[in-house]
Amino acid sequence: MSDFEDKVKKLFDTQDDTALFDPMDIEQSKMIALFSYLLWLVLIPILVAPNSPYARFHANQGIVLAIAEVIISVLVTVMSFVPLVGWIFLILSAIISLFCFALTIFGIVNAVNGRAKRLPITGHIILIK
Repeated sequence: MSDFEDKVKKLFDTQDDTALFDPMDIEQSKMIALFSYLLWLVLIPILVAPNSPYARFHANQGIVLAIAEVIISVLVTVMSFVPLVGWIFLILSAIISLFCFALTIFGIVNAVNGRAKRLPITGHIILIK
């Protein structure tokens, strides 16, 4: 395995909180929880399963990711107009977008598989309890 693959594997080896959730809640909420990672469809688990700790866990992960994506998009867009360095921010934007897509897939896979695994980088931020 290359050094890059090791770093990626380590990045996605995040805290797994699955044992903290009721298996029945997980089974009932895992399909609803997948919407948490589809940008503003995060409202579906919040509205449909407000009493599910598992759905709220994934909704929190998804809303933090969505907010981070919006903030990054605004910053990159503003910085892309700066002469001489704007093109660097456009390249960074593409890289960050791919990373956010990877986080989205990571979250959906974990939600559907009944796992409460935190997202890399943003997983420690709690907005919804």
